Amino acid sequence: MKQEELVRFILDSNRAGYAAGDLKKWTKENDGSNSITFEKGLWHSHDNFFGGEPYGGRVVIFYENKPYWMMLYYGWVFNVEEINTVFGVLRNALKEMPQEYPFRGPKQFWEMEYEYCNVWNGNVNRFEGKEKIKKKDALVYQANYFGGLVDSNKGI
Repeated sequence: MKQEELVRFILDSNRAGYAAGDLKKWTKENDGSNSITFEKGLWHSHDNFFGGEPYGGRVVIFYENKPYWMMLYYGWVFNVEEINTVFGVLRNALKEMPQEYPFRGPKQFWEMEYEYCNVWNGNVNRFEGKEKIKKKDALVYQANYFGGLVDSNKGI
């Protein structure tokens, strides 16, 4: 049951986070990074990233204030003149996050002359993937991501 709740929360958190494009919800941190947080019931998420261009960050999802799941990501745009357009396409693709794979965007998404493609392996427990945006077959953006459940078993 908790895994179904996790998937639902990831979907809700993503729609309210970067994909929403609402800069008013971002917090500028002292280290120069940005954070986007979201809470619903016993779940909350913290998306913290550096960038601009290129960018990198991580999302941690907590259940009852304990880390439960995380994803790391790093991406870049190849043509600096297209940054705003590419990030707009990316946000719109992320709004279409598939329920069966709730980490980034769908396998394919088209907007204007841009095509977003997402390839992945694994499931919510452990996964890795790569997303790309092409403009007329020319690669203009790429990001890599990976993650899964954390702190499931006590160790250190």
